[in-house]
Amino acid sequence: MEIATFGMGCFWGPEARFGSLQGVIRTRVGYTGGTTVAPTYKTIEDHTETVEIDYDPTSISYEEILLHFWRNHYPNRDQYKGQQYVSSLRFHNQQQKLIIDLVKSEMEKELGEPIETEITPVGHFTLAEDRHQKYYLKRYPNVLDKLYWLYPSEESLINSTFAARLNGFVKGFGTRDQIVTEIESWPLPENARQQLIRQFMILKW
Repeated sequence: MEIATFGMGCFWGPEARFGSLQGVIRTRVGYTGGTTVAPTYKTIEDHTETVEIDYDPTSISYEEILLHFWRNHYPNRDQYKGQQYVSSLRFHNQQQKLIIDLVKSEMEKELGEPIETEITPVGHFTLAEDRHQKYYLKRYPNVLDKLYWLYPSEESLINSTFAARLNGFVKGFGTRDQIVTEIESWPLPENARQQLIRQFMILKW
């Protein structure tokens, strides 16, 4: 797995969008870029709302992630709410930085103007409060009740690929057929795959 970290405004929507992509294994939201030691949503100050994803580079490349990133938000929005909602890329190594520079040049041509995304080393990532993780999925508490056998803890929910897909699905990203087809390809025992598919198909939204 490799890690990508970025900010696109409010982190709820981007977590759902990227959680729906095949090759993305885990999603979580948090805060980066600021100077305080332990930021929270109420004390965010100079931090930025950020999404962090683990992904399989044999299924989705960093270049593809960057294209999804830049094509799904406007990167030159004024800091109307301080640093909280700025467009940001937090690179983890110099290889990512090189790829960012190349894709940025391509996207500036596509956008027709310079891109003002804040590009810095990742620094420290502080996990956001539980209520912000898988936000759209949590708007369906009856569904979470039915999934308790899979996710008895908040940590297990945050780390789940299936939960990431469900969070994207309820936000309107992906279809039932796409999710079922993907589950059928997961490296799980056949009975486990079929159990997940059955559970998914009976969920009421």
